Amino acid sequence: MKLAAVAMLLIGMVLSGCVTTTDGRFTRDVDPEKAQQKYVKLATAYVGQGNLERARHHLDRALEINDDSAPALAVQGLIFNVEGEDELAERSYRRAVSVDSGYTRAHVYYGAFLYSKRRFEEARDQFRAAARDTDYDDRGGVFFNLGMTEERLGNPEAAEQAYQRAVEITRGDARALLALSTVLVEQEKYSRASRYYSRLQNLIQRSPNFSHSSESLYTGLRIARHFGDRDQAASMALMLKNQFPESVEYQQYKVLIDNDR
Repeated sequence: MKLAAVAMLLIGMVLSGCVTTTDGRFTRDVDPEKAQQKYVKLATAYVGQGNLERARHHLDRALEINDDSAPALAVQGLIFNVEGEDELAERSYRRAVSVDSGYTRAHVYYGAFLYSKRRFEEARDQFRAAARDTDYDDRGGVFFNLGMTEERLGNPEAAEQAYQRAVEITRGDARALLALSTVLVEQEKYSRASRYYSRLQNLIQRSPNFSHSSESLYTGLRIARHFGDRDQAASMALMLKNQFPESVEYQQYKVLIDNDR
C-alpha cells in the first residue's frame, strides 16, 4: 500500500496557467525558455491523464528547444516509467539530477521510482535532497515519502521525525497525521500518538471527504486498548470487522485478541 502511495505522488502536478496552442508550435516571438516551460507543463499534465501520446508530443517540443533541460528530462523519465521502461526511466532521472542538482522535482520523481523498486537507501538520498528545498511547493509530501522510506529501512525514529515535519508543513494533513500516529504507536509512545490521532479523528468527524481506513481503525484501537478505553476499542474493532474483514489490520487484531486469551 505504501509503495503505491509514493507512486501516486509521481503524477501530482496539474497544468497551471493558460497556453493558447493546440498542435501548432508557439509563435517565434515567444521566449524559448518560457515556451519550454509550457511544453513541460503540458507534457506532465497529459502524463497525469494517461495520454502518453500527447505527453510525448509536447515533451518532444520541449526537448527541441533544449535537450539538456532537467525539467524535460524528468518528465521523460516519468513517461518511460509509466511505459515500464525502467532502464530508460532511470537514465533520464539520473541525467536530470546531474544536469541540475537543484531541480527538486527530479529528485522527487527519481526517489519515487527508486522506492517502487525497493531501493530504499537510494530513494532516501533523493528525498533528503528534495527536502532541503524550502521553497518546494509540496515539501510536506517529500517528508511524508521520506518517512515511509525510513520505515522501510527499519528506522522508526527517523520516520517519526520525517512525519513530524510533514504534519507541521501541511498543518495537519490526514495521511501525515495517521502515519505519525502509527509510527508512534509502534514505538509505544502512546501519549504523543493519542494527541495526533485525536487531530485525525477531528478531521474525519468534521469532513465528509475523510473516512476511516483499516489502518486508522487499527491504530486507534491500539491506542484505546493501551489507555483502557474498552468502549472505544470495541467500537473500532466492530468497524474494522464490518468494513475491512479481509484487511491485514483485521487479521492483526485477531492475533492481538488471541494473545490476550
